[in-house]
Amino acid sequence: MNRCTRAIIFKDNLKHNLEQIKKYVKPSTKICVAVKADGYGHNAVLTARMAEEIGIEYLAVATVDEGIELRNAGITTEILLLSVCTPIEMHDLFEYKISPLVFGNEYITSIIEAADTYSEDNELTDFGVFLAVDTGMGRIGCYPCEAGEQAELIVKSKHLKLSGMCTHLAVSDSLAVDNAAFTKEQGEAFKTAIDNVKSKGINPGICSCGSSAALLNNDELHFDMIRPGIIVYGYYPDEITEKYLNSRGKKLDIKPVLAFETKVVAIRHFDKGKSISYGRTYVCEEDTDIAILPVGYADGLLRRFSPGLTVTINGKNYPVCGRICMDQCMVNIGKNNKDVKLWDKVLIFGPKESGALNTADDLAKIGNTISYEVLTSLSKRVQRIIR
Repeated sequence: MNRCTRAIIFKDNLKHNLEQIKKYVKPSTKICVAVKADGYGHNAVLTARMAEEIGIEYLAVATVDEGIELRNAGITTEILLLSVCTPIEMHDLFEYKISPLVFGNEYITSIIEAADTYSEDNELTDFGVFLAVDTGMGRIGCYPCEAGEQAELIVKSKHLKLSGMCTHLAVSDSLAVDNAAFTKEQGEAFKTAIDNVKSKGINPGICSCGSSAALLNNDELHFDMIRPGIIVYGYYPDEITEKYLNSRGKKLDIKPVLAFETKVVAIRHFDKGKSISYGRTYVCEEDTDIAILPVGYADGLLRRFSPGLTVTINGKNYPVCGRICMDQCMVNIGKNNKDVKLWDKVLIFGPKESGALNTADDLAKIGNTISYEVLTSLSKRVQRIIR
């Protein structure tokens, strides 16, 4: 693949971030690195290998296929499946040693039955599962009051064991007073769930509550294992900014890992009054030159980024003009611009060392979204180059 629209992965930055995260938490706290969605668009196998090399204990995926990809790449680290799998996928959980989050009598029973069936032709002993607890996210999980009963169902089965318990925080990335209070309530609800399991004489195993935001801002919610995601890839979670952390003496030195780049494939002159792109939303206010870029929303450059988006060419930002198309977008470089030439590199976002003047956070602000969406929107046709 030789397409000029591509993503450059700065592996040294990725390794740096993983090492910084490991130093940030207590030595006794386990780490589960989120590599779902192809490592937030950064190459899941690369991230998993680096995490494995420095001794990260768990990796988190969202689908069974993501877990299988890691196993086929030779990854031996424990893998945690964060979403529900279908009955037809359950065989692969055991075959590829992927530990699922489980909840609810019906789903747990399905997993137990699948384990019993698998064990008829394969060796299966003490296969670990994690009990998911809904403490306020409103997503998968049992209620805290149900945790003891459902843990009993797991430990009484022939082939499963309770490896741990997980919950997920809804607003830990917010500094608003009411949201901070809600996060605290979730933590207390999780403790209640753990106590309910212990009251049945069951070891709750590895208890895990928070992701990146809680890792940075809620030490009391680290429990036994923390699950960082966005900070692995060099971005802070919403309101838990670098400035905020520095003000509290809790600095975490992380660096963006991915640069999104393309090239100028055409430069055309347009007279005053000419319109650009679909809908004629942009009309040239004066004679100008327009650079054409072979990147669009099918690559992950979201349509809503224009107007407002700028891109970096030879150390200077230029505005994208008109609507972003599926495969192309247009940039106003001004009249008789001698600094921009055909085939010049164009940086959409990236770390400082890439030469980009924008980050994924900058694009997120323009598109009224979050860096997570910007990064994970990069499509498969954008080749990842590891550097």
